[in-house]
Amino acid sequence: MAIRKVGVVGVGTMGQSIAEMLAANGLDVCLVEKNEERLDHGLHMIEQSLDKKIEKWALTQAEKKLLMNRIHKAKDYMELAECDLVIESITEDLLIKKAVFQDLDRICKPDVILASNTSALSLTEIASVAAHPERIIGLHFVYPATKIDMVEIVRGLQTSENTFEQTRLFVEEVIRKKGIMVFESPGFVTSRLICLFINEALHVLEEGVASAEDIDSAMRIGYSFQHGPFEMADRFGLDSVLAALDGMFREYGELKYRPSIVLKKMVRAGHLGVKSGQGFFKYDMDGDRIQ
Repeated sequence: MAIRKVGVVGVGTMGQSIAEMLAANGLDVCLVEKNEERLDHGLHMIEQSLDKKIEKWALTQAEKKLLMNRIHKAKDYMELAECDLVIESITEDLLIKKAVFQDLDRICKPDVILASNTSALSLTEIASVAAHPERIIGLHFVYPATKIDMVEIVRGLQTSENTFEQTRLFVEEVIRKKGIMVFESPGFVTSRLICLFINEALHVLEEGVASAEDIDSAMRIGYSFQHGPFEMADRFGLDSVLAALDGMFREYGELKYRPSIVLKKMVRAGHLGVKSGQGFFKYDMDGDRIQ
């Protein structure tokens, strides 16, 4: 099945990055959000991202116009009926995701692949509400999807071989990324390992061993990380990190997954990282660190 038109449900930070990446690969993209204001904001942020590339001579105005012309707003889920693939990228809330997939399963054609960008939730449980659970799969992109050339392809218990193979071909031949095959497990590979790394850094901070700035510097300079654990958490979204740790703690029952109290306090205060402008560090409207 040729995939030419892709629906993206949820146009937050991750959804924006996925939509931009799809358009850059020549695909038509149909965006859905819960209200017009959030949808317009998502489109504005995609345009800002492209403008920053133009400033760095990585893109031309003509290329930007072409990309933006491939991205379309949808009024509701019904407009996704003609898509060849739909990628869900909403908040990490199991009940909300299940409701979305129930709607998508009803609206989309039976041969359309329905993918979730969940970082830690059970694909099998998400698919339990669908009449066609065999066509539901995980596509876990790492932020920013426009730059990271890897995606986890996560099989739920009922995901069919055909769904997996079509998804693998899409990842490797259409969007040209390295597909990592993962059998469903809480946190998969990337979230499970990176969230433990971030959580341990939080414990080091709690114990007063070093400051957030110095911990980040140690890992960035000493081990060639692009970002240290705290800036990494800010860019993922502290609420997303907390949700992933909470989920793994419930599933595995092991203390190493129990979220740091510092992380909980930050999220309760609304300091979510880049998306709110304030996390362990401060960021401007473009997501660039200012302090």
